[in-house]
Amino acid sequence: MSFNPDQDISGSGAVQSNFLYRAVSWLNTAFLVVSAVFVVLMMIHVTADVLLRTISDYGITGTLEVVSYYYMVCAIFLAFGYVELQNQHIRVDLFVQQMPRSAQVFLYVLACLAGLAFFGLLAWQSTLDAIRATKSSETIMSNFLFYVWPSRWALPIGFVGCVLSVLCNLMKSLTRWRAL
Repeated sequence: MSFNPDQDISGSGAVQSNFLYRAVSWLNTAFLVVSAVFVVLMMIHVTADVLLRTISDYGITGTLEVVSYYYMVCAIFLAFGYVELQNQHIRVDLFVQQMPRSAQVFLYVLACLAGLAFFGLLAWQSTLDAIRATKSSETIMSNFLFYVWPSRWALPIGFVGCVLSVLCNLMKSLTRWRAL
């Protein structure tokens, strides 16, 4: 049984949650596309650096820094919400599968509440860190001036996407009365 966001499951509350699900799905898909763009940029950048080093013994200055502080951070954190919304995070549910449905739902709801708290706190703290980094125009030690404060915003954006996805999955689970 697949989730149909247009289906009215149990009155007007379900329609509102369907709108939320579609909005969160669209938002996290947009974050996923941006994440994929960073992966492609990283491939092009590293390939160009390797080719230049092979041909001329000179690489692209700052490749390590750009890959480490921009491409990797954005590629990983921006995709969190999409992965959660699709229920693709790693799960270990060997014993839970053998439990009655009510116990499975209870444990799933408990896990979602823990996920909301965990990712909510990560979103909050990483937002504070990103604000601090932006105010100070954070840089790293390198042989050139390299600003890292813009990449600090990928974490709170990704964590907010994950919080919204966990919330949608929680609502979906409660509506269907089934652990996802």
